[in-house]
Amino acid sequence: MRIGVLTSGGDCPGLNAVIRSVVHRGLDVHGDEILGIEDGFRGLIEGRARIVSHDDVTGLLTMGGTILGSARVQRERIEWAVQNARILAGNLGIDALIAIGGEGTLTAAKMFSDAGLPVVGVPKTIDNDIEATDVTFGFDTAVHVATEAIDRLKTTAESHQRVMVVELMGRHTGWITLTAGMAGGAHGILIPEKPFDIEAVARMIEERFERGKTFAIIAVAEGAKPAPGTFPFDHGSVDQYGHQTFGGIGTRLAHELEDLLGKESKPVILGHVQRGGTPTARDRVLATRFGWHAVEAVHKGAFGHFTALRGTEIVLLPVADAVHRLKTVPPDQWAESEAVL
Repeated sequence: MRIGVLTSGGDCPGLNAVIRSVVHRGLDVHGDEILGIEDGFRGLIEGRARIVSHDDVTGLLTMGGTILGSARVQRERIEWAVQNARILAGNLGIDALIAIGGEGTLTAAKMFSDAGLPVVGVPKTIDNDIEATDVTFGFDTAVHVATEAIDRLKTTAESHQRVMVVELMGRHTGWITLTAGMAGGAHGILIPEKPFDIEAVARMIEERFERGKTFAIIAVAEGAKPAPGTFPFDHGSVDQYGHQTFGGIGTRLAHELEDLLGKESKPVILGHVQRGGTPTARDRVLATRFGWHAVEAVHKGAFGHFTALRGTEIVLLPVADAVHRLKTVPPDQWAESEAVL
């Protein structure tokens, strides 16, 4: 078979490990030809692709990013591509497509599958917000980077008696912030699922200082928002791809806390550092397993499905299960994090 593979959406540690796994499983076991489609669905639309061989994937296991590239595509172009799915696949000569990406990518994969293109999905997002899988690769690496940043900021915060506000990725869900905040011992964790009261945050910090502590670390997700009736804050508008823009909550929160506390407060925006670099061992293994099972799904004819981790097993689930809702942090885990702050 000739299997096309593409990566779409934001880059993520482990993408190259999936590509490597698909190549090894496809070539070595099934005698497939693997066609790497460049820049995600844009490459599918524009017919840009290249054969990927063993030589191309040597050393990829430890490499961040994606050798195939990724690019966002406006919804109108995706809808046109879906209508012409069979023609686009025919132009590339592919018998099946493995689409690796997050919620947006898997939504597009479902559209292509419904249009008759044989598609298998592989879930990818550092946010860990895909409901049907226990975890996605990239999340563990992002948490590791964020935790290390919190660890390092503690020493400078203590040296200068500062409040440090660390803004982490997480537009709609707070998994990275919750996990890294707990692992790094942050003194406050603010996530999108639970609007925060700025005065309550300030009181918590004041009480900490009253106990003789001289610094505080607040971990805040980029999509966190103040509770109604507190201070006004607007995350922004919608971009040309239909995604809400986020940013600025860390800086605004630091300024508000400085005014309320009368103590120096500094924002630290970790940003895309969380996406890059070498994936952790856990992410390398999960990505490799996902690639292995994606190729097997193609040869089973399990199109319209995606790979998911359930417990310790990789299972195949309908792509619709991946996109019907986001996996958000449940209230009981908010309580767990607050109990150990």
